[in-house]
Amino acid sequence: MNFISNEIESYCINNSKDIDPLLKKLERETQLKVLRPRMLSGELQGKFLEQVVKMSNAKNILEIGTYTGYSAICMASAIPDNGILHTIDINAELESMANKYFKLAMLDHKIDMHIGNALDIIPTLDINFDLVFMDADKHNYSNYYDIIIDKLPSGAWILVDNVLWSGKVLDLKNNKDRETIAIHEFNNKITNDSRV
Repeated sequence: MNFISNEIESYCINNSKDIDPLLKKLERETQLKVLRPRMLSGELQGKFLEQVVKMSNAKNILEIGTYTGYSAICMASAIPDNGILHTIDINAELESMANKYFKLAMLDHKIDMHIGNALDIIPTLDINFDLVFMDADKHNYSNYYDIIIDKLPSGAWILVDNVLWSGKVLDLKNNKDRETIAIHEFNNKITNDSRV
């Protein structure tokens, strides 16, 4: 299920600032060389993330789910030079591609990439994050939330991708896959948490 038409998406892109040519190159290489290129954040989401980082004045960011680094580049470009973005991905095969683009974007000094299970890595990061972006394995969203919530000061932001899961969360009777159920449970958890 598409939530916005191709025409609306094109309109939004055409009425936004031009995308960095390096991000276009990263998107193209992802399309050509990586399985499931649909997972790439893309132009509109990348611009949105960059704007949220600017609005929030985030200095320390945690990203759970690097993929090929598109969203990390967008967010890191908006943090101050003394800021840091910690990004975690379980897929070691994507590390060299992401790091290549971090260097090409001249943002490698702002991005610290971690390879492994985020549930193991996050507890080792002794940082209070200003912003967290979750875009990884959906069945662990609640677990990620549980281990990051105490690392967030008052006023911090949590951004979570795919919370509507292409509309599947609207019809749990016919969508009983693990991801849909996990996202629905996560959404309920957040709704009922008085801390957020």
